[in-house]
Amino acid sequence: MLTQRQEPGFDSGAAQQTPVTIAHGYVPIIDLSAARGGDWERRLSVARAVGEVCETSGFMAVSGHGVPDSLIQGVYRATKEFFALPPETKRRLLADPADPLMRGFGVEGNLAAANEGVDAVTARRLADLSETYTYNRLGDIGATGIPDGARVGLAKLNKWPGLPGFRESYLAYYRAMEGLARELTRLMALALGLNEDWFLDKIDHHISNMTANYYPAQDDPPEPGQLRKGVHSDWGLLTVLYQDGAPGGLQVRDKSGGWLDVPAVEGTFVVNIGDLMAVWTNDRWVSTVHRVVNPPREAAHRERYSIPFFLQPNYTARIECIPTCAGPDNPPRHQPTTSGAYLVGKLSAAYGI
Repeated sequence: MLTQRQEPGFDSGAAQQTPVTIAHGYVPIIDLSAARGGDWERRLSVARAVGEVCETSGFMAVSGHGVPDSLIQGVYRATKEFFALPPETKRRLLADPADPLMRGFGVEGNLAAANEGVDAVTARRLADLSETYTYNRLGDIGATGIPDGARVGLAKLNKWPGLPGFRESYLAYYRAMEGLARELTRLMALALGLNEDWFLDKIDHHISNMTANYYPAQDDPPEPGQLRKGVHSDWGLLTVLYQDGAPGGLQVRDKSGGWLDVPAVEGTFVVNIGDLMAVWTNDRWVSTVHRVVNPPREAAHRERYSIPFFLQPNYTARIECIPTCAGPDNPPRHQPTTSGAYLVGKLSAAYGI
């Protein structure tokens, strides 16, 4: 049964009068507060809007999500402090090459080679103009979700900098992203004609990375074809991203092959589905490629930050065609797999791990 869930500062009466989709376009803005106010019809309206986006662009921004601004500001403060550390300090936290989840500090990560068929030499020359820091709950002491026989290295501990308050800020923000992602899966289940709890037992021991991206100022012009983050699609169930409004941001490729800016609207999260969700829905929903472009030269002195949360289902979650996504004239297109096997396959193809 749908019950009233009131958030601080949330006026359920106002939500009744707010359109579900408050900005239309290839990447629309959807107001989740209408789904959180206790009215079942409004909740279904939000779910339908989410489903329509997932069938077209696979990208949306969401407002009315209930994540406190203090958590967002706190994790951004901590992120800026970390990436401002001397290079030698950050390198002490370099991700272990044997860690399939790449927890810790990363430099010049490159997804373009895996997604665009770029050779290794070119990939090194066109390495992404970014630094990263990655956390995963599997690196916590006593974490659940690592079955016997799972990929070696999943239980490696997270690498924490010694900055006051950093760990606390990241853990609090990660928990908030877990809650938001869980709510999004409930709406997605409704959009697919399922019970809204359908995904929950498949993500209760999820193996999700949260990665902070730092895009430094570009004192020297990039190489031709070099980007802050190369063309790629995400791998998991869904991604929840908070991005700042600094120049040189996220773009999504539309159906005609053109590139569209994903607007950074204050107070909203960008949400997109990943490859695994496209497979799960029998390609009914689309995982769209995207990139992070360079700023114009007049704004090249500006740094940029973003923090995506990549929801990856439980390691043992079975990924096979969702019942409502197939029929006599639309049989399953993909072989059944598991979340763990799918992720390891992606990592192996991209990084040779």
